[in-house]
Amino acid sequence: MGEGVIVEYTGRSEVQENHGGSKYIKIDFTNNDEIAQFESYVRQNDYDILINNCGINKISPISKLDRRDFEEIIHVNLTVPSLLISAVSSSMCEKGWGRIVNVGSIWGKISKEHRAAYSASKHGIDGVTAAVAAEVARFGVLVNTVSPGFVRTKLTESVLGKQGMAEMAEAVPIRRLAEPTEIANFVNWLCSDDNSYISGQNLLIDGGFSRV
Repeated sequence: MGEGVIVEYTGRSEVQENHGGSKYIKIDFTNNDEIAQFESYVRQNDYDILINNCGINKISPISKLDRRDFEEIIHVNLTVPSLLISAVSSSMCEKGWGRIVNVGSIWGKISKEHRAAYSASKHGIDGVTAAVAAEVARFGVLVNTVSPGFVRTKLTESVLGKQGMAEMAEAVPIRRLAEPTEIANFVNWLCSDDNSYISGQNLLIDGGFSRV
């Protein structure tokens, strides 16, 4: 593992060359032409692992929900990952081995006010996980959703603000937000040979938040 890694990113984040990716592709997942080109590129190559980690979020009361915002959230968080799963699934099934992890959210297991669009997208991607897992498991391809709780990321800070992040940390039994590496380590395990029987699951990493 670790060879021939493709890392996609947007212009909103800086790329660190020491992250283990052998090729970086900048793509705007709201641009249909760029998506089509990337999907074609993926179909022409042979990948063992797909991690769908793209995502956007905008908080809004349902009465003030902007249609364009709703459609963009569904498109980036649900439609694009589904297209990429379609692009890799055939070759994985032919080889008899593959791992797909969709990064969901705690708001795809439970929800909260003003999260209608985001929750819809994250509940939706777990529905894709369940359906695809049932379809491809017989070929040695395992598909799961990993649903983080509150993680110390730029997206979390942009949505909650620093004060909101501090308040949320107090609501988590572990009394802190997760670090991105804690999520990445679990995803890495799911994508390894050590995971030989977990598929079709929505696995929460939330410091116990959803259980209290």
